[in-house]
Amino acid sequence: MRILLTARMNTEVANQAIADGTLPKTIQGIVEQLKPEAIYFTALEGGRSCLAVFDMQDSSEMPTCAEPFFSLGAKVTMQPVMNLEDLQKGLGALG
Repeated sequence: MRILLTARMNTEVANQAIADGTLPKTIQGIVEQLKPEAIYFTALEGGRSCLAVFDMQDSSEMPTCAEPFFSLGAKVTMQPVMNLEDLQKGLGALG
């Protein structure tokens, strides 16, 4: 299932991760683990944020997907999303 993960990092924790050099390593580990089809970095509600779209095979993967962001003091949300092809397929099933 295609998932949109949004992580809003804690500013102080992320500042420390930048200062000690762990932020790039953490982000690289996240990318290697999630293998996202898309990943973006931006400011949301005044803080560093990451938005990643990736495929989750089973809901039991939720803890391992979120845990690296928690090390950055992040607030994490995950929600299922569709691309255009998924939407067209779903609408076609309506009849």
